[in-house]
Amino acid sequence: MEGKDAQVTVIGAGLAGCEAAYYLANRGVRVLLLEGKPRKRSPAHSSDLFAELVCSNSLKSDDVYGNACGLLKEEMRLFGSLTMEAAAHARVPAGGALAVEREAFSAYVTQKIRGHKKIACECREAETLPEEGFCIVATGPLTFDALARDISRTFGEGLHFYDAAAPIVAAESIDFSKTFVADRYGKGSGDYVNCPLDKEQYEAFAAALAGAERALVHGFDKREVFEGCMPAEILAARGKDSLRFGMMKPVGLYDENGKRPYAVVQLRKENAAGTAYNLVGFQTNLKFGEQARVFRMIPALQNAEFLRYGVMHRNTYLDSPNVLCADYSCKKYPHLYFAGQITGVEGYVESAGSGIAAAMNVWQKLRGKPPLCWTDETVSGALARYISLPNADFQPMNANYGILRPLAKVVRDKAEKRRLFAERALARAGELAARAEET
Repeated sequence: MEGKDAQVTVIGAGLAGCEAAYYLANRGVRVLLLEGKPRKRSPAHSSDLFAELVCSNSLKSDDVYGNACGLLKEEMRLFGSLTMEAAAHARVPAGGALAVEREAFSAYVTQKIRGHKKIACECREAETLPEEGFCIVATGPLTFDALARDISRTFGEGLHFYDAAAPIVAAESIDFSKTFVADRYGKGSGDYVNCPLDKEQYEAFAAALAGAERALVHGFDKREVFEGCMPAEILAARGKDSLRFGMMKPVGLYDENGKRPYAVVQLRKENAAGTAYNLVGFQTNLKFGEQARVFRMIPALQNAEFLRYGVMHRNTYLDSPNVLCADYSCKKYPHLYFAGQITGVEGYVESAGSGIAAAMNVWQKLRGKPPLCWTDETVSGALARYISLPNADFQPMNANYGILRPLAKVVRDKAEKRRLFAERALARAGELAARAEET
């Protein structure tokens, strides 16, 4: 089948689905994009826009040569990523991180998708997997019940974990006289507002957080929480200093007098106008009243107005090592591909990256070309291999150096090692991008 004559169905207009649809459409492939919004939304979503960011407005580090997620972003830029294009458009200051104004980001993606002449968007719920024709399922970890049941029937029971989001407070309700502006180790241009706590304040706050009443989540077991989105109250319960070694660590932060606080809560702008801030790292499942009580123990937030409270929801993902190949296609049904968090990649950027990778592989297959060789020399390839290789203890995975192929030589210096990882990955990603464009 020639690429220009094909139609590919993409189910889900989140980050992965939009990336997949955009990549294929830009190469002349007709795409049918099925999305439940605005008629139907999951419990975690509130906007009718595509590519909605639920848990945070941060896409994490943008350091290409010092952070694996930053390296993944650069690989995605080489592949023509819509997520990276939208992030550049909607970026807000966040030090060394890439953070965006959520609505502007999603609006940009939505306009690009809805305005593309090769993409037909239909507002309807897909209830079953298609039996024929190439399809990329990118419904995320909150797949609607009917399709989730069909996936379960087709591939067996899936796995699940619980995810949480952090609260957002109104800027005008923050007591800025009790804060200082600084980025950790001076990386940035004053993008974080820091709320310092002394030893007594910290210990009272940590104890209150650990002992606060949590919202009930049906079937919840604390063992099923993904470490990357650990609710703050669960971390606090692990020991009185656990928060000081986590999101409240004061290392690399100094106030205007050059003093390092005992502990600190960081706030980051939620939008470009700076009218709202989120509590960095404070994902939570406390009852709303308890969130207000406990977080107002932070001196700078004693009169905080909560624009959104933190919430927890159950996420579902495939037993991918038994279901998927390294090109994100199904082992039993080669016409079916999966992408995004449902595959077991964890994080906004990782999800979007898997959408591009799946689409690149479909593009190869449509043209009768051999599959791309997704080796673990790139972060994109390492994630694809992670979700597809045998793993008895499979759980969601973020971009990290630990899943990359070791360097050919031993390098002791950490900065040099990461630089070499990046140079190798970008060279390989460039080759993959070029190969996908060969006629």
